[in-house]
Order: sequence, then C-alpha cells, then structure tokens
Amino acid sequence: MHSSARRVLRTVLASCVGAAMTAAALQGTAAAAPQDTAPPAQPPGQDPFYRPPSPLPAGQPGDVIRSRPSVFTVDPIGHSPYGGVKSWQVLYRSQTATGAPTAVSGTVLVPDKPWTGTGKRPLVSYAVGTRGLGDSCAPSYTLTQGLDYEELFVIDALNQGWAVAVTDMEGLGTPGQHTYEVGRSQGMAVLNMARAAERLPDAGLAGAPVGVKGYSQGGTSAGWAAELAKSYAPDLDLKGVAAGGVPADLRAVAASLDGSPFVALMFMAAVGYDAAYPELKLDGYLNDNGRALLAKAKDMCLVSVDGPLTVLQTAFKKISDYTTSNPLDTPQWKARLDENKLGSTAPSVPVFQAQALLDEIIPAKQAETLDHDWCAKGANVTYKGYPIAEHATGLLESEGDMMSFLADRFAGKPVQGNCSAA
Repeated sequence: MHSSARRVLRTVLASCVGAAMTAAALQGTAAAAPQDTAPPAQPPGQDPFYRPPSPLPAGQPGDVIRSRPSVFTVDPIGHSPYGGVKSWQVLYRSQTATGAPTAVSGTVLVPDKPWTGTGKRPLVSYAVGTRGLGDSCAPSYTLTQGLDYEELFVIDALNQGWAVAVTDMEGLGTPGQHTYEVGRSQGMAVLNMARAAERLPDAGLAGAPVGVKGYSQGGTSAGWAAELAKSYAPDLDLKGVAAGGVPADLRAVAASLDGSPFVALMFMAAVGYDAAYPELKLDGYLNDNGRALLAKAKDMCLVSVDGPLTVLQTAFKKISDYTTSNPLDTPQWKARLDENKLGSTAPSVPVFQAQALLDEIIPAKQAETLDHDWCAKGANVTYKGYPIAEHATGLLESEGDMMSFLADRFAGKPVQGNCSAA
C-alpha cells in the first residue's frame, strides 16, 4: 500500500482500533443484560423511537419528547452493559441553524454510585467527533452496540462520578440529512442535550453544574456551545468548555483539505451545509462524479467498511473533480460558512482549547486565530498546542488536560487562562 494511503487509513481508524482493542479488557466490569433493556435490534433508520411526532408537540428547546432505558456497552459481541451506569435514550427538542424547531436524539448516562463531591453531580455534555452522514452512525445507537470509538472517553468522565449526555446532533438517527459541521445547529444541540438530561426525571440531574467537552467535529460543537450559552441557554449552570482540534473557520479548513488525503471530510461538510440551508442547492454544482459520490456518501459511516474506502478513494481529489463550478466561490456559500465561523462572540465561561500542531486535517493556524479572536474580546481562554501530535494522537494527548480542566471548573477553582501570551 502507498505510504500516503496508509497514513490516511491510520488516521481515520486510529480511535476505532484503540476502542476495539480495549473493549475486551473492560468487559470484566459488565453485568448480564436485563431482557427489558436489551439494545435495539434495529438501527435508527428502522427504529420508530427515532421518528418524532408530526407536528412536534408544543414545548421549549431541551424538552424531552420521549425516552426509554437503554444499554451502554463496550462489548460488541454480547452487548453486556457496562457496570454501574444507568442509561437512557432520549428524543428532545432543539433548533436548526435557521431557528426552526426540530427533534434530536441522544443518550443520558448516570453512574449508580451517589455523588460524593460538593454540590450536585456534574453533567458533561459530550460532543462527539466525526461519525459520518448515515443514521447508523448515531452515538445513541453505537453506544448500545459496543462500537463507539469514543466510548472510552465517555467512561473516563463516568469514572469521575460525572453524568454524561451525548447528542446525536441534527439528522443523525432522526429523519433528514445530518447537518455535518454546521456549527450553530451543533452548538444548540449540545446545549439542549444538557437541558434534556436535566429535565429527564429519572436521571436526577436538575440544576446540575454543566461542562462541555468535544474534539474535532465535537470541537466545533463545543466552541459554538461556548459562544451561544449566555444568550441561548442562560438557564444552564455552565462552568467551562473543553474544545480540541476545533474547525473554527470552514473556509480555511476547506482550502487546506482540497486535494489532500482527507478531502472526503470537506465533501461531507458540503452535504451538511446543503441540508441546513436548502437554498445553497449543492446538486446544481455537481458533475456526474459529484452526484455519484453524493449518492454513495449520504448514508456513510466512517467506522463501517464503506467509510474508510470512501476516504481512500477520494484521497488527493479536488473540488473541481466533482463539480462544474466551485460553490465555495459563490457569495451564498461564503455567507453561510461565515455565519458558522467561530470567534465573533466571547465565551462567557472559561475555555480550554487544545490543538495538535502537526494536525493534517484541522489547520493549527485557524485554531490559533480563534484563540486570538476570543482573547481580543476578553474571553478566558487557556490555549495549549501539542508539538508532536497530529489529528488522531491529538485526541489522545489532550484528554488528560481536558478532563483536569473540567474537574477544576466543577471544583470551583479559578483560572486566568493564557491570553496574555497569545
């Protein structure tokens, strides 16, 4: 295999392989699965739970539409539940990037052991990284199958005694196309996921102190949650946000990805923006190759067989290989991308921003620009670069720092950030 192809495959699968290798070691903490909480036999696209009522019932963002017990497992064979954790799947109200009400699915996880720290049990709204575009990629499904590549990071938080809420984001699991990397939609989904967890009666999380954590696509979601929290969700007791590998400026990210090994991620974002903003009319820019790729990728999951193959088959391609004209050159596309560019509003809570300095997917320069923009507006930001990390290893290297940052915020410790060094 060509060295560049090996590098592509390594980065796409690094976290997935790590999770699979450690799952067996963690099965010792699992218990026999009760019959009444067996994981769904059908993926979301075939499961009526994920289909919201039409019209949506009256309510507010974060209201729970329906819920049911579920299994959180790291056992991909027997689906034995991870011990000491209660789990629910929820369908809750959120909003689209244009402000329309929508239903989003997710998972709420609460340790069985009573919280022994000060105050109420903390809640982390965990924003996942890139999954793909298909409903079967939804974390609320993969977490019941022992096939979620971030399950060990979720466990890391649960082991602190924290509750964890994981949104599927708009269009993963629920009907409609996933609005991949549309920051406003993702940020609201993360905040409303926290609200839904607090409003789930059996979870016992009302009034919990909240933290937000996410990397890569999750970094976008976490960054937008940080910017939106004060105006959009002032009812949440948000203590801090940890965001890593943040795609803050998708125009800059697209310019970097065009012709790179990871150009498939840019095509996924184009599909996401077309779903969020139908007036963009992506299909009108595509040639036959582009339409074939769109048909192939709209249900793709990165951890399935077709995901890595699609990444490899599109590696080093350019926008011009799939279009008759470049949509990113048009005022309409530029305007919508700029609406979802981070940095225009200072987060109202302390933020830890992590960035792998050798990141081959998310350019460090645009991440540094975000840090400078936030700092210039008076935000409390702690920025840390990881000199020898690329995108996948950056997720691993930043985990300890992110967790420590949130633990300190939940403990009420002050933080000054390092904006003066920016």
